Amino acid sequence: MKLILTQEVSGLGTAGDIVEVKDGYGRNFLLPRGFAISWTRGGEKQVVQIKRARKVREVRDRDHANEIKQSLESMVIIVPAKAGATGKLFGSITTADIAGAVKSAGNISIDKRKVHLAGAVKTVGKHNATVEVHPGVTAKVTFEVAAN
Repeated sequence: MKLILTQEVSGLGTAGDIVEVKDGYGRNFLLPRGFAISWTRGGEKQVVQIKRARKVREVRDRDHANEIKQSLESMVIIVPAKAGATGKLFGSITTADIAGAVKSAGNISIDKRKVHLAGAVKTVGKHNATVEVHPGVTAKVTFEVAAN
């Protein structure tokens, strides 16, 4: 099955790539989740639009990535969460929570799929995460989980 990716899929490709996958993978996973669209001859126009949008969003170059890394590492990030009296969270902190906290703290948009946690965050306090800003440039981010 030939598909056009609309988002980055790890191990397969980035948005705008035309890929050949097995029928079941495409029909049951990629298409229902909106990660891909069916390939057609008219789809080539969509590929051009997707790649143009990706260029606008992606980090311009390595120097710009290092600037973003510096600002991420110096940023004070507070993630509010519901917690019990002992400091244990009701649930856990996800990468989407961290990406949202970074957006509100410093107005820097990062993709939640680029945030990596060492383990589950289930307690109040300071924790670490890494953010892949650009291929080869990763930022070590320290964030604090605060009970609300």
